[in-house]
Amino acid sequence: MANTDANGDAKKVISLGMGDPTAYSCFYTTSAAQEAVVDALRSAKFNGYSPTVGLPQTRKALAGYLSRNLPYELAPDDVYVTAGCTQAIEIALSIINRPGANILLPRPGFPIYGLCAAFRHLEARYFDLLPEKGWEVDLSAVENLADHNTVAMVIINPGNPCGSVYTYQHLKEIAETAKRLGTLVIADEVYGHLAFGANPFCAHGSFLDLLHRCLLSGQCQRDGMYTLNQFVERLKKYCDICGGPATFIQAAVPAVIEGTQEVFFNKTINILKQNSDTCFQKIKEIHCISCPHKAEGSMALMVKLNVSLLKDISDDLDFCFKLAKEESVIILPGVAVGLKNWLRITFAADPCALGEALERVKSFCQRHSC
Repeated sequence: MANTDANGDAKKVISLGMGDPTAYSCFYTTSAAQEAVVDALRSAKFNGYSPTVGLPQTRKALAGYLSRNLPYELAPDDVYVTAGCTQAIEIALSIINRPGANILLPRPGFPIYGLCAAFRHLEARYFDLLPEKGWEVDLSAVENLADHNTVAMVIINPGNPCGSVYTYQHLKEIAETAKRLGTLVIADEVYGHLAFGANPFCAHGSFLDLLHRCLLSGQCQRDGMYTLNQFVERLKKYCDICGGPATFIQAAVPAVIEGTQEVFFNKTINILKQNSDTCFQKIKEIHCISCPHKAEGSMALMVKLNVSLLKDISDDLDFCFKLAKEESVIILPGVAVGLKNWLRITFAADPCALGEALERVKSFCQRHSC
């Protein structure tokens, strides 16, 4: 099948595979953020090294911002500034690791956790998320997987790649399970403010009374593993090794937080909600794909692929390769996030581009239908 439109022109590539909304103008950052970065750079005050844990004013601003979602106030010293969440994951897994240790990871989940664990020779054990229950954690599986060598379990809320937003009650059950098992919880809340469904976002740090110790990003100290002082010292030393974001970027953070208006966030949330609705409705029109749970947060959702309804598609990987070749639409095969014969669709796209991409997916499925 030629990859051209009705006029014979090559179809424009539309990517619904990578969570990078900056490719679309509707998700561009605010002018306040741009000006803050430019001002910090032009000031010539932040051309050198910063403290490896982060600039003091940056840690203070972030502590105040993050405390909005907590029933207590974070201190600046509770905050460690990293170059994105990926570096935070690498640091967290490195400092909790020890010989023979294992970590419990969600399936489907963000693959960087598994990569970082493998690189550190930290055994990864996977617990399922339950699509029929809004992708909640299978807590019985967690209890069966954990043992005396389990150093942490990872929770991603709002969910990547599922688009789920956990209820207060479910998060409480997770905290109670972790306390019973005596293990850390690493709460990945990078999409914390991207919640647009029935469940409001609830920070896992709200359950401090159920956890042994809690640091930023939900890293909770396990009794008998490290003392809090030991944990903090390991964290500081690892920051010394890997460093952090560029100093002038850190310096811009307080002005970005202060200068970004609520209307910017509301606009972003409204577009994501609209796109989530579009995905859910459009997927109903595609006979070989089903969505068990409408996305209520983050910017992605998982859909199940029924390859038995397609005559020449062997699995999710084959589906995605042929879709890209024939329709110039990029979707991530579910096997990449731990679920074979599922697909991850990222809906952080221009609404018109998203609609066109899903129409192309529909046409593709019709052509390959049994």
